[in-house]
Amino acid sequence: MDILEAKKQVVLAGKQLVKEGLIQRTWGNVSCRVSDTQFAITPSGRDYLSLTPDDIVLVNIADLAYEGEVKPSSEKGIHAKCYQLRENVNFVIHTHQTFASNIGLSGMDVNNLPEKSAAILGDCIPLAAYGLPGTKKLRSGVVDALLRAPESKACLMLHHGALCVGESMEEAFKVANELEAVCKEKLGERFYQISGQTAESFASMANYIVRNLEKGWEAPHLDAYDSVRAFGAIEMRPLDGGMPVMIDLATAKPIDKETACPDTASLHTAIYHKRADVNAIVHSKDEATLAASKMGRTVKPFLDDFAQIVGFTLRTAVYDPYKPAASNRAVLQKLRFRDAVMLKSNGAICVGADEDEANAVKLVTEKGCKAFTAAEMYGRGKECINTVESVLMRVIYKAKYSKKK
Repeated sequence: MDILEAKKQVVLAGKQLVKEGLIQRTWGNVSCRVSDTQFAITPSGRDYLSLTPDDIVLVNIADLAYEGEVKPSSEKGIHAKCYQLRENVNFVIHTHQTFASNIGLSGMDVNNLPEKSAAILGDCIPLAAYGLPGTKKLRSGVVDALLRAPESKACLMLHHGALCVGESMEEAFKVANELEAVCKEKLGERFYQISGQTAESFASMANYIVRNLEKGWEAPHLDAYDSVRAFGAIEMRPLDGGMPVMIDLATAKPIDKETACPDTASLHTAIYHKRADVNAIVHSKDEATLAASKMGRTVKPFLDDFAQIVGFTLRTAVYDPYKPAASNRAVLQKLRFRDAVMLKSNGAICVGADEDEANAVKLVTEKGCKAFTAAEMYGRGKECINTVESVLMRVIYKAKYSKKK
């Protein structure tokens, strides 16, 4: 394929991955075979929506060599192995799609696919052993999985995501979307197996799982607000679509004295005072996150992107609007070195340098709580990423990748 055309396809595919929700932020990567010796791949840690063909890196399949100052994806070795092992593969996408990531936590290959799905994916979807992102261990795990199921067009990556391949960009996306549909169906089957119930939504699965894990009383309901820092004030926006409220950052009271003060105004202002790096806060009451917050316990990372973007744990604090000072201290302590904290029975507060970053934290928090639910459904609630690796990924992300949006 012509080099420029290959780069254009990679750019187009990156935008499509974001549009279809198969990745979050800068996670995942895309490549296109140029020849028997080279492929074009997305750069490391860059926002897919801003990419141009000039940002796409040409890499040698044999030795991973490349020219220029733009660094290729750290997973370039996995893409090279796909092209080496599969002569008919011309396009590779690595996604962090939700249901495929969840099913990977089962610790097993996916077999017994419906005939229609098997025609697209192959008879078996192998599971690759875990390795830290960008490492030879991760690459070796993927290679072993691909060799174990040579006809498969998809591979699950434990604690990480999925790999989808095809003869063209169109086929690779068809594989990714079919994989997500199959994994969603498999999760529903598992839920029926353990509960005898049909899953009406992810909320029904999450609430079933946490029912026996809840600790203590249920905290009072808090109205959810997002907010942004704005010149000595913050603008708080209710999630129900009501009118925004301007809060004085110094007093934590509404600037318009006739306006009712949100329950969490004191908490939002306390976070802005304590965290100079935070300019936006979003409140997630997603079904799985809300269910997880009822437990009153810590959720550990089951996925790489959770450890990196959210933090090495997601802890829970009780927020009592009638005791704001003590509640604020509790939340801030639980938020230390992290970008999200759960409020007992009220979902999660997620923070960022801007609204885009805070919403990225929110998306990954929600995905991480879904992963916790899936792991518990398979009896693998303790099979999370270990603390040392989680901290290492968090430190590297904050030092390097968070600055490359």
